[in-house]
Amino acid sequence: MPGLFPRWMNVLPTLGALGAVGGGTMAIGGVWYYFTPEFWEVGYMPVQPGSGFNHQIHAGKLGMDCRYCHSHVEESRHANIPSVTTCYGCHEEGKLQHVEDKTDFIREAYETDTSIAWRKVHKLPDYVQFTHQSHVSAGVSCFSCHGQIKGLPVVAQAESLSMSWCLDCHRNPEKNLVPTHRVTDLIWVEEWLSMPLDERTDDAHADMSPEALLDSLRRDPPQHCGACHY
Repeated sequence: MPGLFPRWMNVLPTLGALGAVGGGTMAIGGVWYYFTPEFWEVGYMPVQPGSGFNHQIHAGKLGMDCRYCHSHVEESRHANIPSVTTCYGCHEEGKLQHVEDKTDFIREAYETDTSIAWRKVHKLPDYVQFTHQSHVSAGVSCFSCHGQIKGLPVVAQAESLSMSWCLDCHRNPEKNLVPTHRVTDLIWVEEWLSMPLDERTDDAHADMSPEALLDSLRRDPPQHCGACHY
């Protein structure tokens, strides 16, 4: 008695199994590669309260130093946001007539003694510790992590802040180090970091004794888990 199905159909289960394995592997690989901070978080740009805060105007056009608003960045783990009082010092009614219609939310917050609910752009997991003070003190500029903030009307996440991205810098820190007194001079920093390493003038260590330089080399950026994870 002839079979109900042709002989070639015997390979269908094998082909189906290979297809399932191949499809599953591609799906896992796609998630592994694309569902990462580099693709998932870079470019994140939350909508801010009121008219927001325009870094292009404040830090760029007006030339305000980053530390005027992020005043504790040299001594704290966190780059604090300014209080309403700090904002109101410039945006007090009558001082800036041409922008008053855009910054009423600042005066309203000051008059009602309430905080402005700025939305956090750069977020790290709770199990990650990052200290701004140690990085700024080492000569890591705001530019290396946040990009050219002076040109951004609205802040967006410029780098992935992933573990591999951080480790790349810790393994080769010299490519991101600038003289410590220049960390917030972002236009200068952008030009400096675009130069080849052998063309940079090493004024960062010009006044250091051999002993001090040796000590700084002993404090290379750590690469062990406990340095960044609790």
